[in-house]
Amino acid sequence: MRTLLVLIGIVALVVLAAMMLGFVRFDQTQTAQLPRLEGGQAPKFQADVAKVSVGTESKTVEVPAISVDKPTK
Repeated sequence: MRTLLVLIGIVALVVLAAMMLGFVRFDQTQTAQLPRLEGGQAPKFQADVAKVSVGTESKTVEVPAISVDKPTK
């Protein structure tokens, strides 16, 4: 039970951090209305999320040569 609460807390912190950094934005497009004699109306939200593109590129890197000499006895 404690593990489930910790996981929910971590997910909430990740979503909050994403919203604060601008990766996720929620906009309410339709307000809610309470039902009177007949049905009401649920709110509608639009979520804008950041787009992340990942790519690769090849590079040549010079590596220094290392030599190891065993100590003599």
